[in-house]
Amino acid sequence: MNALGLIVEYNPFHNGHYYHLTQSIKETNADIVIAVMSGNFLQRGEPAIVSKWDRTKMAIHSGVDLVVELPYAFATQKAETFANGSVSILEALQCQSLCFGSESGDISSFLLANEFLIHNKKQYEELIQHHIKTGVSYPTALTLAFQSLSNGHEILDLSLPNNILGFHYVKSIHQQQAKIKPYTIKRSSAGYHEQDFVSSTIASATSIRKAIFANKDQVANYVPKETVKVMDKYKDQQDLLHNWEYYFHLLKYSIMTMSEEDLLTIYEVEEGLENRIKKNIHSAVSFQDFMERIKTKRYTWTRLQRLCTHLLTKTTKQQMSYIDQSETSPYIRLLGMSSKGQGYLNSIKKQIELPIISKLSTFQHPLLELDIKAAATYNMIFPEPLRSKLLRTEYATPPIRLENN
Repeated sequence: MNALGLIVEYNPFHNGHYYHLTQSIKETNADIVIAVMSGNFLQRGEPAIVSKWDRTKMAIHSGVDLVVELPYAFATQKAETFANGSVSILEALQCQSLCFGSESGDISSFLLANEFLIHNKKQYEELIQHHIKTGVSYPTALTLAFQSLSNGHEILDLSLPNNILGFHYVKSIHQQQAKIKPYTIKRSSAGYHEQDFVSSTIASATSIRKAIFANKDQVANYVPKETVKVMDKYKDQQDLLHNWEYYFHLLKYSIMTMSEEDLLTIYEVEEGLENRIKKNIHSAVSFQDFMERIKTKRYTWTRLQRLCTHLLTKTTKQQMSYIDQSETSPYIRLLGMSSKGQGYLNSIKKQIELPIISKLSTFQHPLLELDIKAAATYNMIFPEPLRSKLLRTEYATPPIRLENN
């Protein structure tokens, strides 16, 4: 079977995702769709609006056949590491293709950019370090270094978020010598960070979440009916949809009970940041307020949100040391599947070299322990007895089996 791989977050699944899904199937002539999806905490350092189990339901109902979890250690990372973990899982699941959305919409520009930087690797890395020393953020340094090397020739605009991710997918495929063929679909209508609705049917996940938390009714125009059902049911049962403000008291407690030396053991806390974090946490009255206080030119909002996620989960540099040694995921965690997805998995299971996890009790690994801790942290905002019930779901929930439409 011709297996198509997608790298997703579905926070939540919306019409733009459905467009990307259907166009990707047409572009690659796929028989089966496999999605590697971030768990309860996402690449931009945010808690997902609903749990990974509920986002899995959205995905399968909308046409995905197999959903697997991208481990926390890769999911809450810069684009390069995020891409490495995702591509390694899709390669292990024998995907013939990977299709991603981009502002470019032209796969040849990604292939050309990757080839260009391979030939100019040393200069590129030197230019990155040069720009970082000027005080700019890491993503900005990457963009400036690429622009300097290409002498103003527009090979690929690496200042745009989806182009950046797409470039790293292509780079990961090359570095891992994966058999996956990359494709890209041009993003339609809404930009990645678009705050407001600019189309009648397609909007960015950012603008959709903004409207949801503002209690606006027009969200239904921008998401499939099943997404609305899943979110409504989740809110009825849990009495909330997740955002950072619900976790701020936990973050504040975590920081205030740690010394500056302890803070330096946390992943992504670089020397000097521990002082800034300690100085501002006491007077901050909300997560938004805290972020505005610690934001600098050098550290992007997204980078600081990821740092806060690691502070919240108390994830240390030592615990994350595995990804410094290996760029690939050590296991595949199943979240859900259709009958077609289950059939595909059964047909290739003996050829898959990575352990496939459907029950947590059957496998142990330091990165899996981080996934479990992240899931526990995600559910700590609930009162008892709901909290204990949800904490058990990480162990008690088998892969979801649904039929897609």
